[in-house]
Amino acid sequence: MIILLTNDDGIDAPGLKALHCALEGLGELWVVAPVEEQSGVGHAFSINGPLRVIPKDHGDGGRWFAVDGTPADAVKLAVRSLLPEVPVLVMSGVNRGENTGVDLLYSGTVAAAREASVFGIPAVAVSLCSKTFPRFSAAAAFARRLAETVMENGLPRGTMLNVNFPPLPPGRIRGVRITHQAASRYEETVRREVEPRGMFCHWESFTKVLDEEGDGSDVEAVRQSFVSVTPVHHRLTDREFIAEMADWRLDGLLGT
Repeated sequence: MIILLTNDDGIDAPGLKALHCALEGLGELWVVAPVEEQSGVGHAFSINGPLRVIPKDHGDGGRWFAVDGTPADAVKLAVRSLLPEVPVLVMSGVNRGENTGVDLLYSGTVAAAREASVFGIPAVAVSLCSKTFPRFSAAAAFARRLAETVMENGLPRGTMLNVNFPPLPPGRIRGVRITHQAASRYEETVRREVEPRGMFCHWESFTKVLDEEGDGSDVEAVRQSFVSVTPVHHRLTDREFIAEMADWRLDGLLGT
């Protein structure tokens, strides 16, 4: 019984090592992750060249592989080439920094789990909601218990779970909430500078803005010291809007 571990922070990230330690004994653990950090690459995958795979020696019989590609690349290669059989579960993380709201579009951590869900494999993405809080153990321990629960109960085909863990000691976590993705966006500011050779460069900075609050979202749960668990499907169609669009009479746009 194989469990695949991956991430977007790179194969040497402490969150991935904490997750591997927490999941030991649950199954045959295989790690296939990017060579280096791939935060913010979303669901990108490589189509214009070969992918190189570098075996890493962690004393476990050669089940660690670094891929010079994206998190989605890592999952694709693992399932289609590297693993001896299809994994029963894919765990992505533990990510350094939250993945709530609009982050689900950009996150490589979430994309890795979403790629597994496209294959029909149950998957969980786990993030610790801080760039500076150094303790991954509590989030990893929760991931172990959630992995056991998912393996026992299963997930609908195409559905993954997105977990966001508050950066707090275990005694200060208030509980677990099943949430939905917050309605949020990023407001960007761009600073333009002139390099020594006269070329322009641009520095972008980002601030997350919530479009609604107090609504049972992932952001609200984490702010209130709860673990957020959000079921996410890779199908993006706005089914409610389909009926409204029927009144647009789009056939008339053909001009015939």
